[in-house]
Amino acid sequence: MAPGATPRSRQVVIAGGGIAGLTAAIAFASRGFSVRLFERAAELQEVGAGLQLSPNATRILSRFGVLDRLRGASIRPEAVILRRAADLREIARVPLGERATARWKSPYLVLHRADLHAALHAVASHMPDIEIATGSTVVDTAIHARGVTVAVEQAGGLREVDALLLVAADGVWSGLRRLVGGVGASAFSGRIAWRATIRADGDAVAMLAEHLRRDSVSAFLHPRAHLIAYPVRGGSAINLAAFTRGASPDISWSRSSDGRPLMQALHGAAGSLIAFLEAIASWTVWPIHTVDPNSPWVNPGGAVLIGDAAHAMTPFAAQGAAAAIEDAYVLAATVADEPDHIGAALRRYEEIRRPRVAAVARRGAFNAFAWHAGGPIGFGRDLVLGLLPAAKLAADLDWLYGWDADKALVEAPPGQGSSLKARSDQTRL
Repeated sequence: MAPGATPRSRQVVIAGGGIAGLTAAIAFASRGFSVRLFERAAELQEVGAGLQLSPNATRILSRFGVLDRLRGASIRPEAVILRRAADLREIARVPLGERATARWKSPYLVLHRADLHAALHAVASHMPDIEIATGSTVVDTAIHARGVTVAVEQAGGLREVDALLLVAADGVWSGLRRLVGGVGASAFSGRIAWRATIRADGDAVAMLAEHLRRDSVSAFLHPRAHLIAYPVRGGSAINLAAFTRGASPDISWSRSSDGRPLMQALHGAAGSLIAFLEAIASWTVWPIHTVDPNSPWVNPGGAVLIGDAAHAMTPFAAQGAAAAIEDAYVLAATVADEPDHIGAALRRYEEIRRPRVAAVARRGAFNAFAWHAGGPIGFGRDLVLGLLPAAKLAADLDWLYGWDADKALVEAPPGQGSSLKARSDQTRL
């Protein structure tokens, strides 16, 4: 071995430079691993719009020093406010702000996805054990008794890298699912996301100022659609995300559109809400794709999926980024505990994460049902939520926002990841 080279047993390769991949790089480097991250894009930058980071995610980011870099760009909303789109009447509110920080021991933040990505990149770039290569695509992998050999296409040539583990963090369109025996393609969920970011001091916001709090997350509920609005960019902009049913656009990621289909879905909503939306000239449209929750995540020989590559889900629990951050933290911890038994480490990761991800997905499905309820069911929803005290609404989220990765790791100690062994062994190449 050349002087200063990293043994294969301490080398991790990550495919994908999004939120999942960068968090994994930081998590592994923090535990003494050497990390090589390969991103196919020519520049490392995040697309998309706003996101919500609940305390279960910010707790982890704080440990890595990422939260400090988000102070100027993020907002701590005071509440999540649910309103009926038909008349803008408030149905319920979940208290956040300082109460969230006190209850769940970490803040609830809203921010632009690009700002989180930039903060993660800044932290990773200052860690000497992380090498980030853009314009680089993992094209082939050999898993063998000595670990993993990854072939990377760079500048028209091929580079081979030996490692203990390949982490596939290449998102919902993952090309590496096949390494763990996955079916490969994600599936269209039947829902469309409409996104826009507008100036907080613009004329559109003024049209809805009475019902669009600039210090809160506002949700407008309608049987055929719902709209989420919250401040980003340090409060200078408002992120809008609306969700409707629809046919998948003839695209794999996004396109621009006017809002006419969205207006049709919101037929019957309050006039001021419709006028507000009509004032927005252009929307970016995403088809929401999901991944079969029962598909495999690991090859015990040395490959693993995290984030959307493993379990892309609908966004109705606002946990997509949080789930990826949790994955990265838990994976690095389990591998650090058992680096000489990578199969056992990956089974333990899966054993910890699968029940958690399944519970989050169920909550998202419940939210989609409740938020789009109409008729007697919608009336019952409004009645029940209106009678519940704010403290009870917050307590209902303790399992979600209060989840602690370190506690989960203690409750599933090394050597105990056996219940998924048979299923994981079936994914060997």
